[in-house]
Amino acid sequence: MATTVFRPGDRPLLNLGLFLLTVLTTFIAFRLMFADGLGSTHPAVESLRFSLCLVAILGSHEMGHYLMARRHGVDSSLPYFIPTPPLITFGTLGAVIRLRGRIPNRNALVDIGAAGPLAGLAVAIPVLIYGTATLKIIDTPLPVPQGALGPSSLVVALDHLWTWAQQLLLGAPPAGGEPTVAVTFFGDCLLTRGLKWLLLGPLPLGKDVQENGAYLAGWFGLLVTTLNLFPIGQLDGGHLTHALFGERAVGVGRAAAGALFGLVVVYSYTWALWFIITSLVLGFRHPPVMDPGPPLTGSRKLVCWLSFLALALCLSPTPLTMVTG
Repeated sequence: MATTVFRPGDRPLLNLGLFLLTVLTTFIAFRLMFADGLGSTHPAVESLRFSLCLVAILGSHEMGHYLMARRHGVDSSLPYFIPTPPLITFGTLGAVIRLRGRIPNRNALVDIGAAGPLAGLAVAIPVLIYGTATLKIIDTPLPVPQGALGPSSLVVALDHLWTWAQQLLLGAPPAGGEPTVAVTFFGDCLLTRGLKWLLLGPLPLGKDVQENGAYLAGWFGLLVTTLNLFPIGQLDGGHLTHALFGERAVGVGRAAAGALFGLVVVYSYTWALWFIITSLVLGFRHPPVMDPGPPLTGSRKLVCWLSFLALALCLSPTPLTMVTG
């Protein structure tokens, strides 16, 4: 197998340029949207910490895919970082590689598919531990969202729309006065909740934590892991279910899409975009490997189930919630 660093089709200067631009856009995004509200005496340092931690997590994820593809002789591009304007998301939509060759067998498919999320978590979890250990406990001006339905769920959004339509049609003034405080809550998953409990202890009633740059970088890394590990189509999780179940993975993907839609209805309409992308854009089918004959080894099956355990630990039903009052 060739050991050259660059291959035909590689554009390392473009990869480097996108990487540097993503460092800049994530730095500016954090500086504009979060740094001043964190109470840091050095907001630029906090913004740089966020940016470097985040690109390290994203880069580790894609390099996991890339190195494992190289190991199995599958031609692939170098990682392409995806910067966005600073006021959109966190200044990035992540990073991708493009596989330019076919995957030889199911064992290689597991290695390549799982290497990204697991490598990303290997960096995200230490970052998250550091960020959690340095969180400040503060008085929250608004109650933390509670209840069976998420405050951003489709059900709650439709109820608000119905109330607004009634007020508009009847000419009634809106109930209450103008909101005076707006707070963004970053939803917990099992992993973040467990780390807070271990490192900070139970939070008293009326208390919350003030996120910092390292914590939010780790939080975003867990969100990226979650999005990629949904067992749908050609997502990383879809690679694993195709390796495990073959064509039956289509049914698994449809069930996962149904669960995504359930998150939209019950917890947060922010999942709607990912539901549309996975169901209507990516689809549920997966291209076959070159030789489907060799059975999965026991260690590869274990890697698959560990990856889905990671999905369960990283999934936050309500990733972002804006509460005003």
